[in-house]
Amino acid sequence: MKRTILALAGTVFAMAGHVAAAADLQAGRAAYERLNCASCHGADAKTSIDPSYPVLAGQYADYLRVAMRSYQRGQAGAPASSNVRTNPIMGAFAVQMSPEDIINISAWLESLPSDLKTVK
Repeated sequence: MKRTILALAGTVFAMAGHVAAAADLQAGRAAYERLNCASCHGADAKTSIDPSYPVLAGQYADYLRVAMRSYQRGQAGAPASSNVRTNPIMGAFAVQMSPEDIINISAWLESLPSDLKTVK
């Protein structure tokens, strides 16, 4: 029983590390530019064209990944119980993102300097 629990815990930790290790920050920046995210969120990802648009620089990567997938589900017409976001502008951008784009963009945005980060 203990071996099974340890094996499962090891698998979970390995998978969590795989997402972080798999992220390519340069590819994230390139995808951000290719998808023209700066047109709304600013080139620095914190100077949005509208104050109601969120600052993305420094945001947690896991939060951004979940948000992008939620926009993709919303654009695909998934039921509300599927954790969807239905903003038509963000949905249209999110469906253009591959799973790798989402991982890379999220990691790159998290790496940017921002007031959102808490320095310990």
